Amino acid sequence: MELRRVVVTGIGTINPLGNNVEEFFTNLENGVSGAGPITRFDASNFKTQFACEVKNFKPEDHFERKEIKKYDLFTQYALVAAEQAFADSGLNTEQMDLDRAGVIWASGIGGLITFHQESMAYAKTEGTPRYNPFFIPKMISDIAAGHISMKYGFRGPNYATVSACASSNHALIDSFDHIRYGKADIILTGGSEAAIIDAGIGGFCAMQALSTRNDDPKTASRPFDVGRDGFVMGEGAAALMLEEYEHAVARGAKIYCEVVGGGMSADAYHLTAPLPDGSGAARAMLNALNDAGIKPEDIDYINTHGTSTPVGDVAEISGIMKTFGEHAYNMNINSTKSMTGHLLGAAGAIEALACIMALTKGIIAPTINCQELDPKIDPKLNLTLGKAQKRDVKYALSNTFGFGGHNSSVVLKKY
Repeated sequence: MELRRVVVTGIGTINPLGNNVEEFFTNLENGVSGAGPITRFDASNFKTQFACEVKNFKPEDHFERKEIKKYDLFTQYALVAAEQAFADSGLNTEQMDLDRAGVIWASGIGGLITFHQESMAYAKTEGTPRYNPFFIPKMISDIAAGHISMKYGFRGPNYATVSACASSNHALIDSFDHIRYGKADIILTGGSEAAIIDAGIGGFCAMQALSTRNDDPKTASRPFDVGRDGFVMGEGAAALMLEEYEHAVARGAKIYCEVVGGGMSADAYHLTAPLPDGSGAARAMLNALNDAGIKPEDIDYINTHGTSTPVGDVAEISGIMKTFGEHAYNMNINSTKSMTGHLLGAAGAIEALACIMALTKGIIAPTINCQELDPKIDPKLNLTLGKAQKRDVKYALSNTFGFGGHNSSVVLKKY
């Protein structure tokens, strides 16, 4: 069958670097760190006392009071980002076939804040246990997709992808597939996460996954640096309106870029650690290139998973070298998690926006905080250290890898 082309016609975000796309792109280009002491709860007794929180967000600015009671924070973020992307797309629900419009949304954890709060309330209950009737509908990971579909009346494919930190790349790939295979014309996709709560910080601390650089949070996320000691928790959401090319052109839509390939693989190796040789990551990248019908040397820029963990960064670079060989030295490589922190299930969506910035503006965001390169990483690689670089980017590749060995890569093309 002849596959249909898929383009991005709307984008939106709320994240530690900005509450809209313009703020995000500006701070991304300028190398701003979103990290700081945790304000959401008292973290003084935790090994890690900082995170990349969303700033200046007030739910009452976006929702009615009765709605706020129904939405966990991860759903609130999802709805805010989705609203921006919908408005940006210029779509009009009265002029759409809503049966051909869907929502595929990602979250690695879902309503952790709600789960924690309800559990704490139950622990203090005497007598008959009492739970909020919205407990389950607020907590489940698919509910953000449901709320977005209800808001816009999208009656096409509607579900959530959950694959830890690979979740929103999987959502993006699934959305791409639904449109190019003719199952939908429009998919609002992306991811959201809000896990900066006692249970989230405590759980990742117990795994020794988080940085403990409490004396200097802004430099704690330091991908590729020899002194990196773990990732920095982030939160927020990013949304992308995917649309069939002819459908977009017919209505005169603004087109940001084209989605041309997606690749997936499994490490089948370890609960949390990647394959040390990066071969699982390499398979995902190669699958994405093959799906896009391009050669490794066509890629100009890679937004790495780059979490700032001792094992993960080296494994990913090894995977890149396996996939691209000598061409690896010709590409720009970066990790925007050095600024945003790790948005877990929303990471792929937020990093797709960073790729869109490179494709549309010719600006590749820097990798900040890498002061001394890990000797296991080839110093001849262009890791875009310290400051943004200008480049005409035709093809960008974005990697996300999740606990459980889930690997996913997406290829975006300049329009």
